[in-house]
Parts: sequence; structure tokens; C-alpha cells
Amino acid sequence: MAGEKNVETTGLLGWIDARFPLTSTWKAHLSEYYAPKNFNFWYFFGSLALLVLVIQIVTGIFLVMHYKPDAERAFQSVEYIMREVPWGWLVRYMHSTGASMFFVVVYLHMLRGLFYGSYRKPRELVWIFGVAIFLCLMAEAFMGYLLPWGQMSYWGAQVIVNLFSAIPFVGPDLALLIRGDYVVSDATLNRFFSFHVIAVPLVLLGLVVAHIIALHEVGSNNPDGVEIKANKDANGIPLDGIPFHPYYSVHDLFGVAIFLMIFSAIVFFAPEMGGYFLEYNNFIPADPLKTPPHIAPVWYFTPFYSMLRACTDDFTWVLAIIAALAAIAFFVKGRMAFTVRVTVAVVLLAVAVLLRVWDAKFWGVLTMGGAVVILFFLPWLDHSPVKSIRYRPGWHKWLYGVFIVNFLVLGYLGTQAPNDVFNLMSQIGTIIYLGFFMLMPFWSRCGKFKPVPERVTFSAH
Repeated sequence: MAGEKNVETTGLLGWIDARFPLTSTWKAHLSEYYAPKNFNFWYFFGSLALLVLVIQIVTGIFLVMHYKPDAERAFQSVEYIMREVPWGWLVRYMHSTGASMFFVVVYLHMLRGLFYGSYRKPRELVWIFGVAIFLCLMAEAFMGYLLPWGQMSYWGAQVIVNLFSAIPFVGPDLALLIRGDYVVSDATLNRFFSFHVIAVPLVLLGLVVAHIIALHEVGSNNPDGVEIKANKDANGIPLDGIPFHPYYSVHDLFGVAIFLMIFSAIVFFAPEMGGYFLEYNNFIPADPLKTPPHIAPVWYFTPFYSMLRACTDDFTWVLAIIAALAAIAFFVKGRMAFTVRVTVAVVLLAVAVLLRVWDAKFWGVLTMGGAVVILFFLPWLDHSPVKSIRYRPGWHKWLYGVFIVNFLVLGYLGTQAPNDVFNLMSQIGTIIYLGFFMLMPFWSRCGKFKPVPERVTFSAH
């Protein structure tokens, strides 16, 4: 393989290579990029996310050809696409289904990273780029959700944008800046359309490229959490690595085929998915004078929406007490230097006081945002001596299981009309979610860990 790098290409390809790094890029990222040989089905979801991104861009281009970003004509233009444009219904359903499937594969992709410690050294930057992509996706989905100008689009945007007004000092001005008006109106629609079609996709594509470049610089993780670059042959090729192309490119084609069958089944037979992918209220034109009885975001936002609603005035009392107890425990039992313990304790006590001073609505917004932002710090929160869940104590797996079930329950609660029982469940779920990450520096290093093999474990299948 080392000798092949010195072979010069000729003809048209040679002419291109002299002016553009086509062959070298192909080798660096595909034919001579060595990935661990023990990938399993969890590693389908990265390439599937890239596939759905392409689907969204292509279908979005065709939708923009007929969509009118005007408060008076937006809903009618969507109906025109659905009823009059040849195959317009298919393009629109592919785009709306693609939005939900994007979050399905991204959530599973992030879950795999959580299982196998793909955020640990030396892949911290890969993970940070990935979480930034997730944030961009949320912004893109939220702004795109307003564009059909249906009832739930309008009132969902009204509720979410109004949340920014709860931020102390700058909140009202920030909400006004986002809306471009004192209420969600034509100005808001035009702003969201511009960001949805141009600004956010450009940032998203840049982050995706950075994510892939960072990944290929340090190499892919694997289910064992073993660094394959530690064991190389005389030519510098990892002993436990195989070229991404053709092995994993063909491997991923199988995953793509299965995914497209599921995707097509949803598009053709259940594009609304019982109201979870496309809410029934969104087939009614936006009416600023008629509020829907229950306003809820799309399913992929509902876990975070549950955390937002969980922050009532009574709940801030609970959080304040927890913060105060944590300050005392950290000061008394902490193993760090005295000055560090004092600083942390003072900060926690200040948070406990502010929880009672500032409005509960603001803390709801902060909790909802913090639930995503805390993911950026995951590489430094996990103090486990091993990466992969395979070699962690058995009770760690149960802890991950509780976290997953809790996230799904929060997602369900976010779709339901609030009541006392659901609010209590949301509050408990919020504490479990935040506690999972905030206590990770402590629980992640506890228990009896299994020895990690020097090389990856692999059996042909």
C-alpha cells in the first residue's frame, strides 16, 4: 500500500489530480481510511444521517420552487404543492417525514456514542461538532415548522418565542428581535424562511464537514473502545482495521436499503404517523384569534418541552434545596483544594438563592437549554477508566437503561395536556435527566470494571 501512494495517475484523472486533490482525498477518506473491523449495526446511523441530510436538501429545493413565504399565501402555497404540483405531495411528505427520521437517526447515533464512549479522548472535538450539529438541527426544525403556517405552526412558534422574553434584562428585546414584530406575523415568517433555507443549512453543512474531518483525523471508535492505531503492521496499517471502501461502503448500503424501505413505508402509508410527524391542527390555516386547546411541539422536541413545563414555582423550591444541600456536601466531603470547594459551594448557594429570586419561567427556559448544552461537556464529565459500556459494571447498564426510558417518558409527557400527575412525573424525569450528567463524575468511576483487551474482539457474521 505504501508504494501505491507514489504512483502518478495519467489521462484525465491525472490532469485533474495535478490541479485538484481528487485521488488523494478519495484515498484519505475512503479507500485508505482504516476503520475498526468490529463495527456493528449501531454504526449505520452516521451514514444514514448523511443520507437524510441529502434527502432534506433535495426535497427542500423543490419545495422552495412553489412555496410562498407570505402570511397571506403560505398555507395556500403548501396546499397547492400537495394538490396541484405534479408529485408535490410526495416531495412534501418526504421532507416532513425526513425531518422526523433525521432526529430518529441522530438520537440513535448519539446514543451509540454514549454507549461506547465515542466522546472520550481523543474524540472530544468530534463529539463537540456533533452536539453543535444537533443544536443546528433543532434550530432548523423549529424554523421550518413555522413555514406551513398552520394552527400548530403559528401557536407553537408563539409559545416558544415568548419564552425568550423570560430571560432577565434582555428577554423582551430578544423576543422582539426574533419575531421582527410584537406578535408572530409575516415578518417572523420571512425571517424563519431565510434562516431555514439559507443561513442554518450553510452552518449545518460546515459542521458536518468539520465533524467528518475531525473523525477521520483521529480515527473511528469501536464497540470495544480500543484504539486500533496502537497496533500497526510494518506498513503502518492498523492490524484491526479494514479500508472503509469497499467494506463499510457496501456494509452501509445494506443499512441504507433497510432504512429506505422503512422511510418509504411511512411516506406512502402513514406520513402523519398518527399526528406525531404531522399534527392534525397543522392542516388548519393559522388563526391568531383562535388558540388550540393544547399546544405541543413536534415529538422530537417534547422531552425538552417536558423539562420546560416541569419548572413550576414549587419545583424551583425543590431545586433550591437540592442546590443548597449539594453546596454543603461538596464543601464537607469534596476531595479538591479548599479554595475550589469554597468557590463551588458559593456558586451553588448563589444558584439556590437565584432559584427563588428569578421567575420559574426563566428557570424552565434555562433547564430546557441546559439539557442540551450539558452534552457539550460530556467528555469531561465521564471519569470512567474504560470507554465502552461492554467493560463497565453491570449496574452502569441499568443506569443507562433508566436514562433512556426516562427520556422516552419525558417525550410522551410533552405530547400530553398538563395535569398534576404528569407535571410531577415531568419534574421527577427532569431531575433524573440532569442528575445523570451532573453526577456522572462520581458514579462513572464507581464499581468493578472488566479488563479491556489490547485488540478488538471480532467474530465474522
